[in-house]
Amino acid sequence: MKIAADLEEQGWDGLCVVDSQNLSGDPFVALAMAATVTERIGLGTGVSNSVTRIAASMASAILSVDRVSDGRALIGLGRGDSALAHIGKAPARMKQFETYLRHLQTYLRGEAVPFDEIELPDEVAPTVSHLGLADEPEESRITWLDGREKKVPVEVAVSGPLAIKVAARHADRIMFTLGADVDRIAWGIDVAKQARRDAGLDPDGIAFGAYINCVPGNEMDLARDLARGGLATFARFSVMHGKPNGPMSPAAAQALQSLHNTYDMNKHTQDDSRQAAGLPGAFIDHFGVVGPPDRCIEKLRSLAALGLDKLFFGVMFRLVQTPEGRAAKALMEREILPALR
Repeated sequence: MKIAADLEEQGWDGLCVVDSQNLSGDPFVALAMAATVTERIGLGTGVSNSVTRIAASMASAILSVDRVSDGRALIGLGRGDSALAHIGKAPARMKQFETYLRHLQTYLRGEAVPFDEIELPDEVAPTVSHLGLADEPEESRITWLDGREKKVPVEVAVSGPLAIKVAARHADRIMFTLGADVDRIAWGIDVAKQARRDAGLDPDGIAFGAYINCVPGNEMDLARDLARGGLATFARFSVMHGKPNGPMSPAAAQALQSLHNTYDMNKHTQDDSRQAAGLPGAFIDHFGVVGPPDRCIEKLRSLAALGLDKLFFGVMFRLVQTPEGRAAKALMEREILPALR
């Protein structure tokens, strides 16, 4: 609650919280509490996944936050990372992810999902017809929606071409986790627009944003060190399955490959992890946005010029844990955020 109130007071546009059940508390409880101490900022997950909650539960949770916050909620969705790793699983398969995303959007529109499309095997729970009720539901919908709410937007975090194409067909906004690389984000936008054309959809009928690791500061080595843990987390998505994806230089590909080979999920997001420590300074400078404020502003504006309408500054919560981090956050609020308005 304290963080949410501070972000609103300091001019931020929104707050997203992690959804990783073994590493943090429930995000929807946190967002509902944040709604009670704020009036303006958007509130969402960054990000939830398609495995640990069925789509109906996910929709109901974010719709509850939306109602408490008077229409300020959004759902950020991905295939899963730490939330799945801590129950012994890798990210969701693409077919499951696309079905889930389609179902989530259906629920959020107040429409019905057929029972036979919900992937709960009979070994987990038999059909309701086994109960022999006098009457029973025939389809699945969020019945407590009154139809007056605007639809909660769904943002999908993506890095590889298959996920980009799925998101292009079903998301309200695609959030690229491709680093602060103009060429890579331009590539992602091209892939997404072509996927929409192939599906008979308007290529301009979707919004684009990006997760960016940004740490301003005049001492480059300090700024790099403050960015390391979060940047390692997001960079890994571009080499999740062992092979770097998207356009990049040989040096960047080598850095990503090394990141994959050294990644320790037990030290996820942490600055003192071996994956963070192993990132070359040149890679941090390229994949992230670090250094003097003027340099950061110039790079962020070049990304926005590609057609991004949202920049999400990832893993900012780690900045408030040290005096140096708090100084970097204050510098963002004083110089960078006003320049991006």
